[in-house]
Amino acid sequence: MLTLETSSQRDWTPILQEFDAILGESGVIRRKEELLVYECDGLTSYKQRPAVVVLPRTTEQVAQVIRVCDRHQVPFVARGAGTGLSGGALPVEDCVLIVTARMNQILDIDLENQRVVVQPGVINNWVTQAVSGAGFYYAPDPSSQIICSIGGNVAENSGGVHCLKYGVTVNHVLGLKVVTATGEIVDLGSKIPEMPGYDLTGIFVGSEGTLGIATEITLRILKAPETIRVLLADFSSVEAAGQTVSDIISAGIIPGGMEMMDNFSINAVEDVVGTNCYPRDAEAILLIELDGSEVEVDTNTQRVEALCRQNGARNITAASDPQERLTLWKGRKAAFAAMGRISPDYYVQDGVIPRTKLQYVLQEIEALSQKHGYRVANVFHAGDGNLHPLILYNNAIPGELEKVEDLGGDILKLCVKVGGSISGEHGIGADKRCYMPEMFSAADLETMQYVRQVFNPKGLANPGKIFPTPKTCGEAARAIAPSAFPTLERF
Repeated sequence: MLTLETSSQRDWTPILQEFDAILGESGVIRRKEELLVYECDGLTSYKQRPAVVVLPRTTEQVAQVIRVCDRHQVPFVARGAGTGLSGGALPVEDCVLIVTARMNQILDIDLENQRVVVQPGVINNWVTQAVSGAGFYYAPDPSSQIICSIGGNVAENSGGVHCLKYGVTVNHVLGLKVVTATGEIVDLGSKIPEMPGYDLTGIFVGSEGTLGIATEITLRILKAPETIRVLLADFSSVEAAGQTVSDIISAGIIPGGMEMMDNFSINAVEDVVGTNCYPRDAEAILLIELDGSEVEVDTNTQRVEALCRQNGARNITAASDPQERLTLWKGRKAAFAAMGRISPDYYVQDGVIPRTKLQYVLQEIEALSQKHGYRVANVFHAGDGNLHPLILYNNAIPGELEKVEDLGGDILKLCVKVGGSISGEHGIGADKRCYMPEMFSAADLETMQYVRQVFNPKGLANPGKIFPTPKTCGEAARAIAPSAFPTLERF
């Protein structure tokens, strides 16, 4: 486990005095034992204590804090609920961590125009709860939706079960109020779906805090479908389940969500959650959610069941009752947590592949598992090819983390090799920056740096994330200090 101590000789006294004046003493955390709470995000393999944590409540307070950082040349990192899995909110040495947890207000609900305006600290699931009584919901639904924040979802362009049909976060963000890395407050996008000109909202969503901090977010909400039905089909082979996924999409059916779990994951979930819905002897299960009008759902249910049986599905369970649907989904939503019951540690990756390559890639992942000597559980958004292999290991054994990272890297390279991506929804952060050259040329990466410099000219906003510096993968994967990521002097 990597832990770095702050070695700066910076005089923090005047900076803290300015922060106290802006936020009050209760809005500034400086005691070492309290700072330890913020030393990592959901990727706990890397840890770095921030120099100070600030807790703003308003856009203007965020802007004032960033202006202080700009004047004193202090790097800053934004953090929401801290549930990210790529080290995107990992503090860098000698930094200010700007935590948006107190910015948790739903500012406006406009049902007539199907939009909601929220602060970044609002929890994902709160949005749906706020509008469900009127028959609306917010579509992006990461597995951590009961605890992850909208600001973090925007930073990482999070997805979820329903991204197959409804898209990821960027498809549901209409506009943003943003504080740039120099403390300027700007508005991107608008309250209407389509705006002329450059898509600056699209550039900002998924920028992982390297372009600034979103302080108000205008979200698109959807009318709840008339009918929802969840099918659970179990198979005697992973290959058969994978072929079923391809066949369903090829038939022109786009489920609201389509998830796959392998036998390893099934048994881990049943041990912990005890749904009694997932057959323990199945090699794979598919969870397929169909939504729309009653006629559409009935028709697609028959077609999907036929395709499942054509590929050898042993049993198919259907649920339309809300509580029964929740039970079927419960195990999938708890899959990551369930791994903690059978292994002291796990390392989750996030890659994307073409659906047609699903069978081949799963076979290759099994071969890599055997080669490296670590068990891999496969849980993923099968419909859009977003894999989440969970590599089980024991971090108490010296050198284990490095070996597991190498296995994870081989899986990412495999995804790129078959025409996929190194991230579908977890972001690049500190974890996968060294694999960016697997996907992008030097010219591509340099162009991205030009964009970053427009918003973040001094490189103070979340330095050391996304881009690989130094260039060698092994060094970049374990180098957390911002000194390894200098500002591009020539820009």
